[in-house]
Amino acid sequence: MTVTVKNIIPRKQAENSQTTQYTALNVKTVIDKFTVTNTSAVTVSFSCNLVAMADTPGNQNLVTKTRGIAAGEAYTCPELVGQVLDSGGYISTLASAAASLTISASGREIT
Repeated sequence: MTVTVKNIIPRKQAENSQTTQYTALNVKTVIDKFTVTNTSAVTVSFSCNLVAMADTPGNQNLVTKTRGIAAGEAYTCPELVGQVLDSGGYISTLASAAASLTISASGREIT
């Protein structure tokens, strides 16, 4: 077994449409840290789905639902830390406003 520590979502602005941010390709991935920082002047909501291979984002895999991130707040998403994605699973996010939330995540890929 090989474990690789990785920046699975390099810092980027979250889109205001449901967007795949990371896919576990031929690995199992454990999320160690997930941060959402609001760089705007207003509260923006954030949602995150952990989706199994061949599934689509929906209520059945929603982990963070429309969590309000206050202006200037950095939220560390404790509900995502320790979650596991099997091979083919992916992280999908949705922000209520584009170019307002900076997201980043790190984790371990296990082969």
